[in-house]
Amino acid sequence: MTIPFVKMNGIGNEITVVDLRGAGRRLDGETARRLAADPRTAFDQLMAIEPPRSAGTDAFMTIFNTDGSVSGACGNGTRCVALVLADESGRPEHVLETSAGRLAVRAENASRITVDMGTPRFGWQEIPLAEPFADTRAIELQVGPIDAPILHSPSVVNVGNPHAIFWVDDVEAIDLARIGPMLEHHPLFPERANISLASVTCDHALTLKVWERGVGLTRACGSAACAAAVCAARTGRTGRSVDVTLPGGVLSIEWRADDHILMTGPAEYEWSGTIALGDELAITVAEQHAVPA
Repeated sequence: MTIPFVKMNGIGNEITVVDLRGAGRRLDGETARRLAADPRTAFDQLMAIEPPRSAGTDAFMTIFNTDGSVSGACGNGTRCVALVLADESGRPEHVLETSAGRLAVRAENASRITVDMGTPRFGWQEIPLAEPFADTRAIELQVGPIDAPILHSPSVVNVGNPHAIFWVDDVEAIDLARIGPMLEHHPLFPERANISLASVTCDHALTLKVWERGVGLTRACGSAACAAAVCAARTGRTGRSVDVTLPGGVLSIEWRADDHILMTGPAEYEWSGTIALGDELAITVAEQHAVPA
């Protein structure tokens, strides 16, 4: 079985998009791990486009992390898929579905793609957490000595995935590569969590650094940008429209009055090719930067 793929990125978040709509099969975690290990298809997230499962949708997306685990949301990857479908169909708007729900997307061009990431969930059982917290704007969790913790009192939310946001003065002052794995697997997070360090630069801007569950340190994470934005607004740190600066670039996030989160940013093609699935993966890169953007 041979399937097409496109290597892309969303502000540095490495994305591989595979099209399974004509394949009559789905990918599993082991295949995803094998694709992640090959430099031609390496990714932070693998977006598998599948035939629609529900009326009113254009496609279903299964999202894999590099460790083969499945994710409920990937904002940067969804923008990449939106651009692929817009270029394929000539239509800017599509409705996509994931295990976390439906996502409406609009690709005006490669530089401006908007994803409706849905509504945030703040209840401790919805995130989920392993124990009750009445107020998830700041939960009891700290790193370091009790009397002088390095990090403490994160805001937590589910935006398709569980997220914990620690508020700091300088995101570079903390070694997130060292503490990220411990916090991702903390017993408080039964489904693991994305761990972010967030610094408020003004009432409409944040700087963010992210340890992504199942991936590690990443140049960009769209759902984390959404999580940080809504938690910043919810705690009175910013307004409801913010620009979030990540190592890979800037995403514009709007938490609308109807509770929906809109994420806007670019996507970029890198190369395309085919994957022959079997006991050994046969990967062929056919074109470099050749897909129209």
